[in-house]
Amino acid sequence: MERFVIVWEEPSPAGVPRVPHEPVLLSDVVRWLSPCLAGPGPDAWVVDATVGLGGHAEALLDLSPRVRLLGLDRDPEAIEWAQRRLARFGDRVRIRQANFRDLGAVLGEEGVDGASAILLDLGVSSLQLDDPARGFSFRSEGPLDMRMGPDAPRSAGDVLRLLTEHELEEIISDYGEDRYARRIAKGIAMRLARGELRSTVELARVIAGSVPPSRPVRGSRSAPIHPATRAFQAIRIAVNGELEALEAALPQALGALRPGGRMAAIAFHSLEDRRVKQFLAREARDCVCPPELPVCRCGHVKTVSILTRKPVEPSEDEVRDNPRARSAKLRVAERL
Repeated sequence: MERFVIVWEEPSPAGVPRVPHEPVLLSDVVRWLSPCLAGPGPDAWVVDATVGLGGHAEALLDLSPRVRLLGLDRDPEAIEWAQRRLARFGDRVRIRQANFRDLGAVLGEEGVDGASAILLDLGVSSLQLDDPARGFSFRSEGPLDMRMGPDAPRSAGDVLRLLTEHELEEIISDYGEDRYARRIAKGIAMRLARGELRSTVELARVIAGSVPPSRPVRGSRSAPIHPATRAFQAIRIAVNGELEALEAALPQALGALRPGGRMAAIAFHSLEDRRVKQFLAREARDCVCPPELPVCRCGHVKTVSILTRKPVEPSEDEVRDNPRARSAKLRVAERL
């Protein structure tokens, strides 16, 4: 199968870092969405609900002249990149600064009545990770920010200061699935009380000092993850309301698909993937009543056919070329 590789390294817009970009699972996204986009026929709308730097959008627009795109993103810097990248497609492209939790309202405002394909590429973009000023990475000195867009009302620093130690422990445990959540929350709370926590590097240092040293897993060739990885993920999810937005977006995306249209979601951690999997499993059933009920009372009718019984994962070659793809999982369903 042909493998698409797009690495975009044109001069950046003013004030935006220069970011090479290789979209994750690009060949697989194109393969699964192309049946409802390629070929002759009327306009086929693609909704890229997290357009980012526009890599997936560009490949899908290249499939056919009849493909039109509505791209959404929370991040105004990402929108500036995407607009420049997709400018060659002219009026076939519309881009809006919006959170995908408001997908239904945006579609209504844009007059898009029935999408042929909808893509949700979840997680953090390269643009955000690679800019220390955004505060997403524990590997570079930066502010405690982590906001994906201006619609996030509080920065990471604000959230940490507002939470009690117990609330912080719950967030790190639930959103980071970190078994040392209690120790980490205690360490952060102590430093905050002394006014000593001001940057990403300081936060990572506190987290690392709160847990036992990492050791390689026996038989594993990969190095252990940094001790701050899970806690940073948890704080970022809390700052941006990511899981609540995903739960709100999934039924809106499904409702926006025309019959035969396809929805694809790329998740990067188990919390996202579990929600996508459970949502699709529910929508692929005629009855969702509790199993102890002898007769169906819900009246639910299945709305999708799941096309990927197991999630599509990146190949070894892709992970080698793009390490950030290693945890990606793609699930695809077709509207009945």
